[in-house]
Amino acid sequence: MIFGHISQPNPCRLPQAIERALEFLRTTDFTTLEPGVVEIDGRNIYAQILDLTTREHHQNRPEVHRRYLDIQFLAWGEEKIGFAIDTGNNEISESLLEQRDIIFYHQMENESLIEMVPGNYAIFFPQDVHRPQCHQHKESAIRKIVVKVAVSELI
Repeated sequence: MIFGHISQPNPCRLPQAIERALEFLRTTDFTTLEPGVVEIDGRNIYAQILDLTTREHHQNRPEVHRRYLDIQFLAWGEEKIGFAIDTGNNEISESLLEQRDIIFYHQMENESLIEMVPGNYAIFFPQDVHRPQCHQHKESAIRKIVVKVAVSELI
C-alpha cells in the first residue's frame, strides 16, 4: 500500500500507469462530473466516480482484487479505510473474482486504519486487503474516486 496526498510530489518514480492515474486525479475537477465511469486508457486504466455515505466499520466487508490495483482518492468528506496484507488466512465471505475482480472476506488479520481527508489517496495492490467507506466520527457523505489500474500495465 502507498499513502499520500495529491498535492505532494512523489519522492520516487512509480510505474507509468500509476503516474498516469495520479495525473488524472491531480488535473480533474470532480465537482463538474457526475458519478459513473471515466476511461483513462480503456479498461487498462479507468476511474469510478462514487458518491457514498460512510458506515460503521463492521458494516463494510474487507475486499481484495487480483487483476487490478485500486487507487482510492477522496475528493470531499472524511473516511477511514482499514488495510492489511493478505495473509491467506482470511475466510472468504463472497468471491466475485471472475465477474467483478473482487473477493470479500468476513474479517482480516492485523487490520490497521488510515484516516482519509480530501486530497488523500491510497494505492492498494493485489496483496493488500482493504475495507473502505468507514466513518471517522459519524455517518457522512463522501465523493470518492477509485482508479482501477490493470496489473498487466505495471510491467
